[in-house]
Amino acid sequence: MEAQQKTCNGNHAIVIGSGMAGLLSARILIEHFERVTVVERDHLPQRPEIRQGVPQANHVHALLTQGYRILKEWFGGIEEKLIAAGAPCVDWALESCFFHPWGYAKRRPSDLITRTCSRPFLEWVVRDYLSNDYQVEFLSATQVRGLVTDASHSKVTGVKLRCLDDAQPQELISDLVVDASGRNSQLPKWLEEIGYQSPRETVINSFLGYSTCWYELPENLQVDWKVLYVTSKPPDDKRGGAIFPIEGNRWGVILAGISRDYPPTDETGFMEFARSLRTPEIYEFLKQAKPISPIYGYRGTENCWRHYEKLSRIPDGLIAIGDAVCSFNPVYGQGITTAAISALTLQDCLQKSQKGLTKRFQKQLAKVLETPWLMATGEDFRWETTEGGKPNRMTQLMHQYMDRLLQTSVNDPNIYPSFLEVMHMTKQPAALFAPNLLIRVLKNAGTK
Repeated sequence: MEAQQKTCNGNHAIVIGSGMAGLLSARILIEHFERVTVVERDHLPQRPEIRQGVPQANHVHALLTQGYRILKEWFGGIEEKLIAAGAPCVDWALESCFFHPWGYAKRRPSDLITRTCSRPFLEWVVRDYLSNDYQVEFLSATQVRGLVTDASHSKVTGVKLRCLDDAQPQELISDLVVDASGRNSQLPKWLEEIGYQSPRETVINSFLGYSTCWYELPENLQVDWKVLYVTSKPPDDKRGGAIFPIEGNRWGVILAGISRDYPPTDETGFMEFARSLRTPEIYEFLKQAKPISPIYGYRGTENCWRHYEKLSRIPDGLIAIGDAVCSFNPVYGQGITTAAISALTLQDCLQKSQKGLTKRFQKQLAKVLETPWLMATGEDFRWETTEGGKPNRMTQLMHQYMDRLLQTSVNDPNIYPSFLEVMHMTKQPAALFAPNLLIRVLKNAGTK
């Protein structure tokens, strides 16, 4: 790794969790600390393999364009490794086919270009990059059991560890602890153990579930797309799916159902679910394709925000990031990219000062999370069976506008790229109300 210009914030930082949020946080921390230790409860594989701590690793993962751009900047040579592994190149506005409630979005070329790959491969490439940095140490098969603090419990000074191969607990001392342990983070419990309140949680659940199977590319496949999305159609049609290529000439087919209309994990049920979609493309693909994996199911898709930014008291020397703070319905593909943008926020906070870092970071992170949270929960609120709240008037108006926008995309090739810029987080949602788009949408509304 090239030498980095460092802003010294201390000697040692600990990251809990070696998922993407933890790895991206570690990439930022090496610019500010002399040593970074990543603690992971799983045995870390030497190759791109599924590990127990990533329950969604068997499923399709989308690295959005904004996240892809950040990773290319931070990890030199990552694109070359993706190319060498055979990760397909996708122009999302041209080569991804989007069948929404009003038909197919009209496509054209764009600069929204990424390479698609599996979650295990992406994680392995990034972890390998960090493993080659002398500042970074990975402690695998090691579980964090709690926080170490000073005598007043006002500052976190490390973590309590237990190696899975050794029953003897240990302590690891640091200047900063970063909790990137994911949806099942134990940080709320650890805060209570040292005399603090746990954060309030907001949970929005549309009870979406999905199933994924991996296939060899059919020999005689004749299509004009590399990625295919078929969405549900509120309020009655709860089913959708996607086809997604990755490295190794493999294609993932994911089927999803909302309001507990879960797709089966047996071959017959999986095929019948695909045949029930509003368009036959996925079913026709499956009839030609050879499965190379079991069918994996997943149902833990609720949106959950732990509001650390609203705590009146929180110890210094500690931050939470990634799904440990805010996890989204995975079907919208925002997780990895939001983790990358969150790491940028950490970088900004560390460049200023470590004094007051905890509260400053959690408040700035909350602002970053607002947009992807509203995008995910806003879509989930389209379903009456969604629990955790109801759409307000602004959300209802946004639904109406987005419906008109997608209707317009059937005939207007300028709409889909603009829509994707927001979905891929390269632009804010306000871009969908730019005058040139607004005029097109309003004209289309007048013709209905």
